[in-house]
Amino acid sequence: MNPVPVSLPFADRSEAGRRLAERVRPLAVNDPLVLALPRGGVPVGAELARRLDADFDVLMVRKIGLPGRPETGVGAIAEDGRVLFDDRALARMQVPRQALSDTVAAERDELDRRRRVYRGDRSGPRIAGRDCVIVDDGVATGGTARAALRMVREAGPSRLILAVPVAAPEAVEALREDVDELVVLSAPDNFHSVGEWYRDFDQLSDGHVTAILAEQGRVHPRSDAARGVRVRAGRVYLDGDLTVPAVLRGAVVLAAGEGRSDPRWQAISSAMQQAGYATLLLDLLTVQEQESGSGGADTAVMGERLSAAVTWLRRATDAANEPLGVLGSGSAAPAALVTAAERPEDVAAVVVHGGRIDLAEPSLPEVRAPVLVLLESRDSFVRELGEWARGRMGGPTDLRVMSGAEQLLHGAKEWRQVAGETLDWFDRHLAGRRE
Repeated sequence: MNPVPVSLPFADRSEAGRRLAERVRPLAVNDPLVLALPRGGVPVGAELARRLDADFDVLMVRKIGLPGRPETGVGAIAEDGRVLFDDRALARMQVPRQALSDTVAAERDELDRRRRVYRGDRSGPRIAGRDCVIVDDGVATGGTARAALRMVREAGPSRLILAVPVAAPEAVEALREDVDELVVLSAPDNFHSVGEWYRDFDQLSDGHVTAILAEQGRVHPRSDAARGVRVRAGRVYLDGDLTVPAVLRGAVVLAAGEGRSDPRWQAISSAMQQAGYATLLLDLLTVQEQESGSGGADTAVMGERLSAAVTWLRRATDAANEPLGVLGSGSAAPAALVTAAERPEDVAAVVVHGGRIDLAEPSLPEVRAPVLVLLESRDSFVRELGEWARGRMGGPTDLRVMSGAEQLLHGAKEWRQVAGETLDWFDRHLAGRRE
């Protein structure tokens, strides 16, 4: 991700974290974990984690400076003991690695001390399978960040993101190969040091860091755990998962024909929750219909079931008065449009992808809510059907073509695209509907 012009300097590190949050939110959706580099990265990361409703911890990495010139970084040592040297810089300055042995030993001791102070007996967070965001208050040479990134990469995150408010242009280019996503708010050509881009850049003590860690754990409530629910829809009961965040800004029903237990569906739901949306993740086919493989109910019946789920969400949860969006996938996509047509007072925005949305033809003229249609690029016939259906809807629409959108549950890249596009659509069209 390329840097974009922002107003500089930042007021302080907390403001920098708030401004990072909007850029990072669409990228960190799978059980996100924010890891800050002490000390300066901690207030940035704490604010970012608070905005994302993400887990937060520190990641210990120490810069290796030249003897007598500690501000000149020529390497870094990571929490796992790995030492990473900038051999090009050492060659340029004609300094052999052996000359830094005492510095390395001293920094290793300091790293161990900080780990005891910041974590005590607490073990480090789980990294494997999660979207991990590495945060610092800025990057000058990139050596410390690179050591942190390579250490975290070894632990097997699902996605590795580096997020910093400001960085030297050379460091930005050098770090791209070490990350899946790079978020840098600004990379000014006249970069000299990180501190010059903050109005308040006070030095932080260990006490500051431990206080922030304690405060984060005390006042930053995590989203309520998902709970299984059964929604009555006519003569059948539908199984779903309901999650209501502590702070609400809307609600989303995520409807599939089947497959809600797939981890990638769960990750899309998590992305909505991180942004403040209550989510009801629902299969519109019963267990018996799924097991029989008969194809289940037709579009009209599935639309009725989805409408019943919307009614249930309105009556039985804290999201009764929140603006509501519907995401319909596959065989549930036309059902989402039927529901939007039948429940215009409830459904404020819709996203559909995959499926035959033209099967909702009788309902299309009555769809007044804004609709985003996500289509697969490889099938021109599917696109023609999507355009045809879109042209018959009664409200504003948009259409996006993305590779593999119909195969959401078969690849990480595709579901990340769907999560990002869906969140952006709901942010845009639900925000103005709050009572």
